[in-house]
Amino acid sequence: MGPSLKDRLVAQALEEGFSACRICRPGDVPEVPGRLAHFLSEGRHGQMDWLAERSHWRGDPSLLWPEARSVIMLAESYAPGIDPMAGLSERDRGVISVYAQGADYHDLVKKRLKRLARWLIAEAGDETAVKVFVDTAPVPEKALAQAAGLGWQGKHTNLLGRDLGNWVFLGAVFTTLELPVDAAETEHCGSCRRCLDICPTDAFPAPFQLDARRCISYLTIEHRGPVDEALRPLMGNRIYGCDDCLAVCPWNKFAAEAREMRYRPRDGMHLPALEALARLDDAGFRERFRGSPIKRIGRDRFVRNVLYAIGNSGDPALAGVAGELCDDADATVADAARWAVARLQG
Repeated sequence: MGPSLKDRLVAQALEEGFSACRICRPGDVPEVPGRLAHFLSEGRHGQMDWLAERSHWRGDPSLLWPEARSVIMLAESYAPGIDPMAGLSERDRGVISVYAQGADYHDLVKKRLKRLARWLIAEAGDETAVKVFVDTAPVPEKALAQAAGLGWQGKHTNLLGRDLGNWVFLGAVFTTLELPVDAAETEHCGSCRRCLDICPTDAFPAPFQLDARRCISYLTIEHRGPVDEALRPLMGNRIYGCDDCLAVCPWNKFAAEAREMRYRPRDGMHLPALEALARLDDAGFRERFRGSPIKRIGRDRFVRNVLYAIGNSGDPALAGVAGELCDDADATVADAARWAVARLQG
């Protein structure tokens, strides 16, 4: 007897470039509705209204596509080859989250998912139906990944695995096929709390809980308008995302560096000079960040972040470029510029 369809599927997933492949059922995450309801009731989603608007689907994946019988969960490593926190001391430069320094993962992962889905249909028959998702639909990827055995949601709420670490992108293939499932993973954080203690803004109310309103990733990417002045100094020179809680996880010592070369930093993405970024107009911003996930937040929100970093730089030489933006057409940018100038002038 030859390899089963599932064994061939896993082998094909690895051939496509995924780091791991496991399977669960759409209804294998009964804990999600309660957790999500608590998160929303506390207002911890901030301005991410889409989380509340589509919570019925996100809370129960079986409602998203009732015909689905199996969920194929895929993990792809983007582990960096350097310490992502090393640049925090270079205050005249901006720190961009590791995942955003290379090509947009949405595009790369979705293409792999589609190729894998086409392979599955060819192997199982045309009557097989599939749908692929990567971070753009109301799918609780991290909970499904734990149910499928890829890893567990750590105290920082991100997925991590004993042989993956936590530098992973997740993708899902929902299918009408009834495939054998894998055993769910259990939590292995133990007494460790490095991710909780490293957080600059104290964004974790308790282990395994996140208040996005205090998270630098949320503040620099999702939050519109001015950031609370009490939080601005804590953002340091992080201008897009924050990797601190991921970087300190001890399970990363088992993670292999990303195989996909396109996840490595593009030119000008690793520790770019704040002065040059602050001078970007809309056209310059779109040109510089073409093909990057950064492009979706727009010039104004990005330059706002850059100005907060300039204000935190302690470098009076940067007051000039901040001063040029005190009358910017965008009110939030102008506010950030005035704040930066005031900080640098004492």
